[in-house]
Amino acid sequence: MTSNAEPGRASGNGHVGVSGPTKSLWLGLLAMSAAGGGAALLLAGLAALLLDGPAAALSAVGGGLLVMLFFAVSLLVGHFVGRRNPSGAIGMFVVTYFIKVVGFAVVLLVIGAPEWLNSRWFVIGAVATVVLWQAAELYAFSKARLQIYNDPETKETHDA
Repeated sequence: MTSNAEPGRASGNGHVGVSGPTKSLWLGLLAMSAAGGGAALLLAGLAALLLDGPAAALSAVGGGLLVMLFFAVSLLVGHFVGRRNPSGAIGMFVVTYFIKVVGFAVVLLVIGAPEWLNSRWFVIGAVATVVLWQAAELYAFSKARLQIYNDPETKETHDA
């Protein structure tokens, strides 16, 4: 950006439009994150299939899907609760996180690991999905337009 005192293109008084906030923050994050998680599933599953066979591929994909389910629930809670009560969304995230951790632990302990599960590829699939999911979520969040101030009132607003 230049001023009129510096060499280069002169700054003008042109109109700068207002873009407004992101329409559906949480669903946009979910879509971008799911794409990142899906890429991790594909990469880990393909590597597992080529190196150790179908059971390893299924294990890698299963680990990744479990991670995707874990994270998607939070974003869906943010979408539905955040619309009705934006200030209560953080509290619901905490409650949801506790329920998810306890719930997944109970399910895993009750069901146990199937005989065919390859634990190494399960963990590789889960970790790859966490990394790509979080990277995509951070990228999507960095592109979100969060309105923190009210739009400035214009002369037309006062006349109406």
